[in-house]
Amino acid sequence: MSGYVLAIDQGTTSSRAIVFDDGFRVVGMGQEEFPQHFPRSGWVEHDPEDIWSSVVATVRSALADASLSAADIAALGITNQRETTLIWDRDTGRPIHNAIVWQDRRTAEICQRLVADGCEPAVTAKTGLIVDPYFSGTKIGWLLDNVDGARAKAEAGRLAFGTVDTFLLWRLTGGRVHATDATNAARTLLFDIEANDWDDDLLSMLRVPRALLPSVEDCDAEFGTTDAALFGAAIPIRGMAGDQHAATLGQACFAPGMVKSTYGTGCFAVLNTGTDRITSQNRLLTTVAYRLAGKTAFALEGSIFVAGAAVQWLRDGLRLVDRAEQSGPMAARADDTQDVYMVPAFTGLGAPWWDAEARGAIYGLTRKTGPDELARAALEAVCFQTADLLTAMRRDWPGASDTILRVDGGMVASDWTMQRLADILDAPVDRPVVLETTALGAAWVAGQKAGVWPDMAGFSRRWQLERRFAPQMDAVTRGRKLTGWADAVRRTLTA
Repeated sequence: MSGYVLAIDQGTTSSRAIVFDDGFRVVGMGQEEFPQHFPRSGWVEHDPEDIWSSVVATVRSALADASLSAADIAALGITNQRETTLIWDRDTGRPIHNAIVWQDRRTAEICQRLVADGCEPAVTAKTGLIVDPYFSGTKIGWLLDNVDGARAKAEAGRLAFGTVDTFLLWRLTGGRVHATDATNAARTLLFDIEANDWDDDLLSMLRVPRALLPSVEDCDAEFGTTDAALFGAAIPIRGMAGDQHAATLGQACFAPGMVKSTYGTGCFAVLNTGTDRITSQNRLLTTVAYRLAGKTAFALEGSIFVAGAAVQWLRDGLRLVDRAEQSGPMAARADDTQDVYMVPAFTGLGAPWWDAEARGAIYGLTRKTGPDELARAALEAVCFQTADLLTAMRRDWPGASDTILRVDGGMVASDWTMQRLADILDAPVDRPVVLETTALGAAWVAGQKAGVWPDMAGFSRRWQLERRFAPQMDAVTRGRKLTGWADAVRRTLTA
């Protein structure tokens, strides 16, 4: 059997498909951005047909780029933007509304009512999550209550819910398979991560009919095959994981205590806690790291809503840069005498603050502040937010005390940003040879399931370091910067 594995990496702002050979090398790639829709302040939507068409196009591009056919692919793995919520008609396959994106805050009032009613402890006990608009459960309820006839159709079993992985699986298999994996299910507010099943009490609380829901499988399950008409031959779908879980796998963070942080549209730090399910005392999330062959590994996760999106704002909103990669050199030129802080709460603040109503702010502006200082503030904001997450992790679990952070995502290509991250964290930052770790993780799950890629131990041995960034900043400067950041966050939260 061929050792080629295809990964679909469906993200928040673009879809990618990547073909890896059995040496984990990228041999073919396709990428396509798609529009973002902002119908109201704090609302974020995607057209599901844009998601679908971009995925089909990028798979075809990746195969062509690799000079391969679908018949050459041993397995397909899917990884996806999590929590983004879709509901579609089972008969027609047509979505009933635009997808509500994970960043969307329209259900903030619903969440506030649930918290006021004392529901959050029960939700956290079963799901490991907090009650927040970030997660899918309240988005499902909003769709059922705001799309004409949707609730009645859902209760009659005529509609299907899914996060993006499930929607893609449905479409790829021609509507034959309605399934998700444990990592994506764990982000819905509806899934008991100990019992590994949808929970009837949570379904009742959020008024979600069970008939809507997909089956929940291991990450390394046989999810069916693609419709042969799509790509010229049927491809076995043998892996699925939410993007942050796939990145954890792609970084070979299999041992308890290992930490990875992904810097894409948002930033997500994941600490593997193994078989220990740790209840955070610092507003982190307890989640399923992955479930392989029926065995669950748990994790603590910190979610930052805006990372690379802040650089996109510099480019598209302020037009201070033409390309995202210009931000690093600009930051390096910034005036060191100016302490400018950006709190990028464009869609609220995530962990450990969880304030859905907070909005972005910039502090420390002077007449000398220019584009370079704003670029540095945007990049440093990512570093400061990561420091907040790692501080919370160390408080929750002693095993995170000696952290070496494995990083991935588009922002890690910037040497300046990674050095500043190491300086702010006062910890080593490791950048791997293969930066496409989210796609690599999805590919590894599928490839090892197909028997053409190595098992966990073999994959770990072949993880390669490209560069380690060691801390260089003196303690006084680091302390001053962190104090200034804490003050900026306090002012934003109380604004």
